[in-house]
Amino acid sequence: MKNQKLLFSLISLSALMAGAASAFETTARNAVLMDYDTGAYLYEKAADESVPPASMSKLMTLYVIFDKLRNGTLSLDDKFTVSENAWRKGGAASGGSTMFLKIGEEVSLEDLLQGIIVQSGNDACIVAAENIAGTEEDFALLMNETAQKLGLKNSSFANATGLPDPEQRMSMEDLALLAKRIISEFPEYYRIFSEKNFTHNNIKQGNRNPLLYSMTGADGLKTGHTDEAGFCLTASALKGGRRLISAMSGMQSNRERSEEAERLMSYGFREFDNYQVLTANEPLADVSVWYGVVPSVQAAVAQNEVETIRRSERNRFSVKITYDEPVVAPVKKGDQIGSALLTDPEGNVREVALVAVHDVAEVGFMKKLWLNVQYLLFGKK
Repeated sequence: MKNQKLLFSLISLSALMAGAASAFETTARNAVLMDYDTGAYLYEKAADESVPPASMSKLMTLYVIFDKLRNGTLSLDDKFTVSENAWRKGGAASGGSTMFLKIGEEVSLEDLLQGIIVQSGNDACIVAAENIAGTEEDFALLMNETAQKLGLKNSSFANATGLPDPEQRMSMEDLALLAKRIISEFPEYYRIFSEKNFTHNNIKQGNRNPLLYSMTGADGLKTGHTDEAGFCLTASALKGGRRLISAMSGMQSNRERSEEAERLMSYGFREFDNYQVLTANEPLADVSVWYGVVPSVQAAVAQNEVETIRRSERNRFSVKITYDEPVVAPVKKGDQIGSALLTDPEGNVREVALVAVHDVAEVGFMKKLWLNVQYLLFGKK
């Protein structure tokens, strides 16, 4: 028999009105705002469109390097040589963002990472690419392979810098997902993103991320700018133990980028919060057991379920539990015996497994026989 139970579903007119009144718009051409813990998207604007990412694509360059540091292929102490090609395309002679490396200079990978992250040095990216893969083109192949492994569906790379190229494309959604991977997988390197300045060859440069200077809790990630891409920013901030990630492109000025990025982040922290809607191993139902040494087994979710919900609409979130009973013994702790259907205020439904909280052993042969007789006589299990 199919049993369903509505755990909670409180709908209020005031919540509906408050939700409608808090719409957000941005002048960015493309944008996304994501909750780090739940992966929920709090705002989207052409977020899956593949567009020029400018220097934000350096995040993929960095991910490839971080991954090689993790598996031991590279070391922070490794010394890389600056080629004339790297100097011409990305150095002082290029007119773009640069670490001011010199031809023939031996530079440590640790310094190159700071040059890429803090100074957005194109020369630093090319030096790393050439020394890791032989050529920047071959390094771009590594970037594309990595993007596929990470499930980035709207990204392609032709270089390590983000300089204009028809094949250099990313979506804001991909950038947010990539930022989340960097933060979660490489905390020992993520700290560099919050450094406000770095000095190399006696030239001190400040971090270009405007939120580091204007917003408490901002600690990453990467700006970008080309004529085609406009002013761009992939950012992250931590407030009250909750982290948000945003990615934006297509703004018209540095000031607009700064203002819109802070507006979007502030909107996310102000309007939304994370709520624990179900607690691990907290019984939600007693499910009948056939052939069990006890008549029922408790069902619960295996881990805490946290949802990102608009503050004004949190009472419109509902949880419905459903299960077929009876289940047949033996039952092992952790066996799925039902589902919890989580429905957000927009009507999106997510299914979470309900599992047995404890074991239920099977009765012996004679007891089984007696239960079968009872069922034949009285129709009860």
